[in-house]
Amino acid sequence: MKRYVVLAAMALVSACSVPQPYRPAPSATTVPPQQPGSPPVMETQPAPAPPPIEQAQPLPAPVIREPVLSPASRALVGQAQTQLASKNFAVAASSLERALRIEPDNALLWIELGKVRQAEGNYVQAENMARKAVSMSSNAPKAQSAAWNLIAESLRARGKNPQAQEAQARAEQLR
Repeated sequence: MKRYVVLAAMALVSACSVPQPYRPAPSATTVPPQQPGSPPVMETQPAPAPPPIEQAQPLPAPVIREPVLSPASRALVGQAQTQLASKNFAVAASSLERALRIEPDNALLWIELGKVRQAEGNYVQAENMARKAVSMSSNAPKAQSAAWNLIAESLRARGKNPQAQEAQARAEQLR
């Protein structure tokens, strides 16, 4: 019985041996012997060269997407412009705010509302709305130019001429 226990223990120990990690054989070719009867000479092949690195391609030009008003917003802007011409600022602002509920991310509507605020004499709000339009129209140079013009006018009306000149220069650069 003791002998069986010893044999079982030996079998268990041999079964638990740690296997060696797999190592592929080096790639080699045999060269025919130079002289008859001499052992073959092993020659290793050089590693293949890595593929050439391609030159970086320039990024494509950004896509210009000027904002466009939907038919409903276009009608409301038309009403607001008529109301603005008749100096009915509150109603004009109300029409534009309705259009902004339809298209809150349209920079043109923010510019129009800024023009109404400027006509009211609220130059700080006009500038803020124009800056919002600038931030919304990153790929629309015409809309950005119009917004920077509104910013320049608002700053000029508040006597901030150096800042107004900078804003005007930005507007002209985008044209």
